[in-house]
Parts: sequence; structure tokens; C-alpha cells
Amino acid sequence: MKLDKEHLSFFKAQGYLILNQVLDLELCAWARDRLWSTLPQSSRIKRDDRSTHIGPFDLSDINEDVQELRSGYRWQLRKAGTESNMVRLVFSETLQAIAQQLLGSDTLIEPVINGSTMGRQGAAWPEGPVDPALGNEGARGIYATLPYKHKDRLPEQCHTDGHPFQLGLVGLIDDVLPAGGGFKVWPGSHSRLYPTFIMQYDQPRIPYYDHLPTYKGILHTPEYLEILEAISKDTPSVDCYGRAGDIVLWHHRLAHMAGHNYSDQIRHAILYDFSTNNLDQNRLDPPQNNMWRDWSHELQESSLTYSPEFAKSQHLIP
Repeated sequence: MKLDKEHLSFFKAQGYLILNQVLDLELCAWARDRLWSTLPQSSRIKRDDRSTHIGPFDLSDINEDVQELRSGYRWQLRKAGTESNMVRLVFSETLQAIAQQLLGSDTLIEPVINGSTMGRQGAAWPEGPVDPALGNEGARGIYATLPYKHKDRLPEQCHTDGHPFQLGLVGLIDDVLPAGGGFKVWPGSHSRLYPTFIMQYDQPRIPYYDHLPTYKGILHTPEYLEILEAISKDTPSVDCYGRAGDIVLWHHRLAHMAGHNYSDQIRHAILYDFSTNNLDQNRLDPPQNNMWRDWSHELQESSLTYSPEFAKSQHLIP
């Protein structure tokens, strides 16, 4: 598969791109099997009985190990992130070619088969999130969301990721229905948020101290918080649902969230971050006048125009 001018223009303008039938379907089936293999046989949730899939997890099924997390409605298997099949799934020749059209030729950092996985070093700070870049040499893992069903509708709350990388991948390893927990994005937010950061691919962090508990973790500028709040009010989110094998590529400064799952089936997905071998040199640079300075020449030279038909294929317009 090769991205055409419209693909490049849409990604540049809106910060995300939905592509159909990119993932190997046999490996998608492997990933689903791999996730389900970790669920205790004693669980009330039975794979072949969808009526049992409604969340949250029972207390007896909860696992607080961040490598194999089951809590509430979230099910995240991170310890599979560097297994051979996972690397084949997220770093196929097709995906490499697509990523290089956006990031530049022969620049990608390769995942390490049987390397260190996300969460092996624990949370980024006490009671904090797991840093996807801390010691991780592969995919973030297999992420599932149980159906809410009886849960009240929740407000949407977008955010950006704080760790250094350039291009995100969300791969659907099973069909995801509209409002079924698919990846939610706020189109065009990447170009509004990018200049509000101190560093173009990273963020400053402050250590946690027991006797100084007010500040810990990632620090945001006032400009960022102001623009993020404005985006949440003036920009409708886009629901990136689809079929098994579909993917979503997204710019690292795009506002996003994991969608709420109001369908009757579990949402299964895999997550991966593409980075280039010059990220370490470029990540501390301030935001550039040309935010695409470090991306491919093909993307830099692309326009911001695309057809209404293409916008429909991207769920941007009905």
C-alpha cells in the first residue's frame, strides 16, 4: 500500500488517518487469542458468551500488575508487546512503508523481539500512569475495553501523550462498532497544540516527593491548558471505528482519548509508537515555525486540500 497525495494532505491538515485492511488478519486473530489466554478460567467472562462480556471486571478478576492489567472496564496486556507475532503485526513491511512516507526513508527505530516491554519498570510515578517510552522496545500492547451497557453516558475528555515519539498507531484487531470504544480524535488539534509545548517531542517532568506532593509528573504550559480546553469546546471529536485490520495513524500532538464503549462487544486493539533514529537529537528542540521540519519531504511538500468524499472516508463529515 502506498499513500497518495490526498492521504498525505489529510494527515497534514487533520493530524490523523484511517486506513482500511492494513493489518494481517491471521495475526489479528493471534492477538485476540493471546489476550483471552490470560483470563482465568474461573472468570465469569466467557469468550463464547457475549452476554458475559459486560463490564466492569469482578473483584476476583482484577489484576493490578500493569503488564497484565484488568481493572474496571480496561484490559491491557502489555507483556506481549515484544513477542515475535506482535512485532510482525505492528512492524510489517506495509506499515514500515507507510510510516516512512510520513517520517522519512530508512529512519525508523525497529522494535526488539523479546525485548523490554511497557510497564516492566512500573508506573511513571506513585499512582501515576505507565510511561509508554520507559524501557519499552516494542508495542504498547493489546488494549481492550469492556462494554459499558449499564453505565451512564460519560463526558469526553481529550488529552495528549507526554512521552517522546512522533507517529502513533492504533490497530483494530476485531470489528469495532460506532460508539464501541474506538479511538477518538479531535481533528486539527495537532497544529493548535504543537506550539504550546516547551519541547517539540517531549515534556518536562517533575519528580515526586512525599513531603512535596502537590506537583508530580508531566508539566503543561498555561497556553496548552487554555488551547486544550478551547478544543474540547469548539471541535467535535471523530470516532475512529472500523473492521478488523483497519488502522488509525495519528500525530503525536493530536488531542485524543480511548472511546467509551456503548456497544455490546469488547473493543480489541493494539497500540504502537513509531519513532525515528534522530528523535533523541530533535526531541528537546523548541516547537519550530515549520512543525513538519523533521518529517518526510513528501509530507512537507503536500497541500492541505482533500475532497469531501475523502473526508467522509475519514469519518470527518457524515
